Amino acid sequence: MSAAISKLTPTSLGALLCARICHDLISPVGALATAVEILDDDSNVEMHADALDLVRNSSRQAGAKLRFLRLALGAGGSAPGVIAVDELKRLVTDMYEGGKADIEWDTALTGLEKNAARSLLNLVMLAVQAIPRGGDLVISLKENAEISQLTLKATGPKSRLDPAIAATLAGKAPEDGFDGRTIQPFYTGLIIRELKGTIGAQIQNETVTFQANLPKVQAA
Repeated sequence: MSAAISKLTPTSLGALLCARICHDLISPVGALATAVEILDDDSNVEMHADALDLVRNSSRQAGAKLRFLRLALGAGGSAPGVIAVDELKRLVTDMYEGGKADIEWDTALTGLEKNAARSLLNLVMLAVQAIPRGGDLVISLKENAEISQLTLKATGPKSRLDPAIAATLAGKAPEDGFDGRTIQPFYTGLIIRELKGTIGAQIQNETVTFQANLPKVQAA
């Protein structure tokens, strides 16, 4: 990996984030297109019921991903505020419904400042990717008078912390350049450091841990 980089041009960052969003949405949108083709085919009426089920499932998935990604990747310029933890739970549950990760929340908090919530959703994306064969993801949220602490522990068979993900999370550039996969952890580290916070990732046995500490400056 190369040395740490100070910035990525706004046009490059925007293009790469758009590529990531398209990657996440192409599956449900493609399924919707397939279902519409079946419904338009009068010679294939026996498949129309299955096509309608596909429309329902795919539209739900697309909507869930859009709502999740809107906050995770698109809330930087909006007004400050607090996001209810119950809303964050709904976003995560809808995003990963039917997936291989069993997600558990360990928190007594009722809300997170918007930038902390945005950081959390990005960390959830990384944690789920760290257990590709499924497993358990425990999301722990704590606060004191000075910091918000976000800790995510992903445990499962074949869990891994990809060196490229760890490096870009720390602000470094991949040797083969950024793509839709590595731009998201880079963006995650970028927004956390802009908030004067810290971010770390490590793997021990079958558990990958992501932890971010964010000063509660914006809460004021």
